Amino acid sequence: MAERGQSSSLEGGTSSRLEVVGRILGVHGVKGWVKVYSNTDPMDNLQQYQPWHLKQGGPGSGSEWKPVKVTGFRPQGKGLIAQLEGIADRDAAAALVGQEIGVPADLLPQSGQGEYYWRDLIGLRVKHVNGMDLGKVTRMLETGANDVVVVRGDSNSLDRRERLIPWLPDDVITAISLAEGQMTVDWDPDF
Repeated sequence: MAERGQSSSLEGGTSSRLEVVGRILGVHGVKGWVKVYSNTDPMDNLQQYQPWHLKQGGPGSGSEWKPVKVTGFRPQGKGLIAQLEGIADRDAAAALVGQEIGVPADLLPQSGQGEYYWRDLIGLRVKHVNGMDLGKVTRMLETGANDVVVVRGDSNSLDRRERLIPWLPDDVITAISLAEGQMTVDWDPDF
């Protein structure tokens, strides 16, 4: 199983690493609750990691991470909502929409045998079982059926195409070696 997420660094001179585990999607009600998207699996695991750190904008935006205490958290419909300390009305909650949620990486569980965080797969060299170099993993996509590995060819690979390879361990994804920085796949290079 691959766990979604990307890492970043805490700003302000510390060397602790934050893992992006979600995002504020919108507001819920008039009392400052926010709708939350969770990268964790299962999605309600997000509540276990405290404190959250919020950051406006995406990677490289220059914004600082700000810690925030979660004072309420619950499932709502097919999603999640949270109450954050100091956010007591709809306007204050609206100001948080779009912010990423980060937690210290050392709070996250170690991946088990055959399990990987998505951040660990990004940058792996992808080789076909016959030895052809297909490029590097540039990102992972979540789809309804199964996750997808996005591989972009480069000057060292078969071609410069972008390939979408289904994340099907033991079927399509035949081997992963983080130490060697390589993933082996059994997937038609013409797709």
